[in-house]
Amino acid sequence: MTTATDLPTADPELSSEQRDLQERARRFTDEELIPREERAERGGGRLPPAEVAEIRRAAIEARLAGGRHAPEHGGQGWTMFESFLVNEQFGRATNGLHWHVPQAYNVLAAGSREQIDRYLRPALRGEGDTAYAVTEEQAGSDPSTIATTATRSEGGWVIEGEKWFVTSADVALVIIVMAIAVDGDERLPTLFCVQPDAAGVEVVDDPPFTHNYPHGHPTVRFEAVEVPDGAVIGGVGAGDELQRRWFTEERLGIATHGLGAMWRLLEEATAWALERRQGGRRIIEYQGVSFPLADSATDAAAGRLLTTQVARLVDAGSPEKIVHAKASMAKLFVSEAAYRAADRAVQIFGGRGYLRTNVAERFLRELRVDRIWEGTSEIQRLIIARALERRGVDATIH
Repeated sequence: MTTATDLPTADPELSSEQRDLQERARRFTDEELIPREERAERGGGRLPPAEVAEIRRAAIEARLAGGRHAPEHGGQGWTMFESFLVNEQFGRATNGLHWHVPQAYNVLAAGSREQIDRYLRPALRGEGDTAYAVTEEQAGSDPSTIATTATRSEGGWVIEGEKWFVTSADVALVIIVMAIAVDGDERLPTLFCVQPDAAGVEVVDDPPFTHNYPHGHPTVRFEAVEVPDGAVIGGVGAGDELQRRWFTEERLGIATHGLGAMWRLLEEATAWALERRQGGRRIIEYQGVSFPLADSATDAAAGRLLTTQVARLVDAGSPEKIVHAKASMAKLFVSEAAYRAADRAVQIFGGRGYLRTNVAERFLRELRVDRIWEGTSEIQRLIIARALERRGVDATIH
């Protein structure tokens, strides 16, 4: 396996500050996350509280917590490209262990001072997590069909609905709920901060999933949940715009983590192919092994170019709708390429690749969901096709 000392040749155009950031993220991943993978796997994704606290402490000390959130809120104030450099390294670890790094959803930055003080700052200090509730039984990749409502009441709103796959709702400080605000004749997509312990909030199912990650993805029912006007994030009717930004960042994050996974898979599978001998020869000398590695390396290089381009477009202030489509491209390409890379790596490891103690086996299970959550591959293709129709070929592919 390569180490942080190998990184200086990887990105010769990085500034010294960016190189330091990448190396800190690499070192943290190698020292704090990867050594805990098998223990997390054997524990169904859960680590003892003391180990979780140690990961959070180490992340804060390494100045890796808070990412793109503003320093005055407890974040690092990274550019999107700087966030890419860090999350690519986090993606090299299995079992979602980077979830223990203090972080919060970007929409909270649009919240009121009270919301920032009550939810965002504590999350970035490592005092809890945030959950985002958008998916429903009949509203998955198409959020326009959301049925959850927030109806005007005296002094606030009453939320009714049920949300599926609410990641981290089992441990969250706050659940960010997308609902249709009903105010007279108006029906406006709006985000609300909801306390998990509020009256009427109930976890009705906590299903097991293919991967072993730190938190669950429970189904949460909101039955006559009363919230004040101060629970609204960014204003009534701001939900679509805030959620587009959330989707863009989440989809770009999925692509970034997928590239980290491909990096790790190539490291481990190549090292194995150089060491393992069959028929008196290293197995990398057989094209049945070397060609799949070459294909994965090519996929990783192409995906990295695409994803870094999108990150730089964000930093350059490019139009949000163009960036939104390009983030869909990055998620689509990398999520599918990373799964192919994991499948190839399992084959290269042979029987050992089918052990849950093998990194390729874990990634094979974990990467599959990347083609589903935050919009399926089919939805990404739809977004890209609409960009071709509405903004033209040049704007979509350049």
